[in-house]
Amino acid sequence: MAAVRADVSVWSQPWRNPMDVYGGLACNSLMADYWSDRTPLHEAAFQGRLLQLKTLLAQGFHVDTLTIDRVSPLHEACLGGHFACAKFLLDSGANANAVSTDGATPLFNSCRSRSAACVRLLLWHGASVHTTYPLASPIHEAAKKGHRECLEPLLLSRGAPIDMELPEVGTALYSACQAQAAACVELLLHSGADVHVGCGLESPLHAAVRGGGPNVVELLLDFGADRSCRNAEGQTPLDLSLPNSAVRITLQTRGPCSLSQLCRLCIRGSLGRSRLHRASSLCLPHSITDFLLYR
Repeated sequence: MAAVRADVSVWSQPWRNPMDVYGGLACNSLMADYWSDRTPLHEAAFQGRLLQLKTLLAQGFHVDTLTIDRVSPLHEACLGGHFACAKFLLDSGANANAVSTDGATPLFNSCRSRSAACVRLLLWHGASVHTTYPLASPIHEAAKKGHRECLEPLLLSRGAPIDMELPEVGTALYSACQAQAAACVELLLHSGADVHVGCGLESPLHAAVRGGGPNVVELLLDFGADRSCRNAEGQTPLDLSLPNSAVRITLQTRGPCSLSQLCRLCIRGSLGRSRLHRASSLCLPHSITDFLLYR
């Protein structure tokens, strides 16, 4: 997906009246010359210049000034990973759920820039973890880039679309397996991600085998991944593994799930993802609770 920053050189459309966009909100004439391009406000946000941001807002720039592709200063601050600037903009009334024309939100940009601090800040200000555009999902971006520190607060938020399958992208778990991001794979599985749902007929296990990561393959098998599943070409994960590779050896030497493992998977499935975190409150010995939660 193209970067969400606006490119001054490509804009050719005439300036539009900010009054038409903001529904009559008072706007300073300083905005007029920059409406169709990146403004000094956008540049200050992206560069992390907090003092300049404060000055520009004091001079009359609107906190949600948009470029022609609807990129806000908050988008830029988060893309640059500038927590102080993002906080100032949000405290000044910036829209935490602003969406650019390519579907990117400040939360997506924060995941892109590895800024867990910005992710938590946006969630605290009510940012939605859902996406309005297939290629701009925060949870997929964090998983794909292996950003566990960004992924964790997203999963802890209510309603995180952990098993959402995007066209040609798959689920967050599939993306993490493709990237061989073992820490993210582990977090997603512990949070209740469906080990069988990947991208169409391609399972997360297929993706892990293609990536050649035995550690990720082991994790998936521990959570009940099906070694016999076939993709659109009719291939099993074993068919995709290289001869004499560590992944192939892992797939060949792992026996069937034990009875205790099958019981664990069954109980976790019965609890459901939304109630997994409540397993600790069940009247069970600590050893059984730890077993259910893979601790």
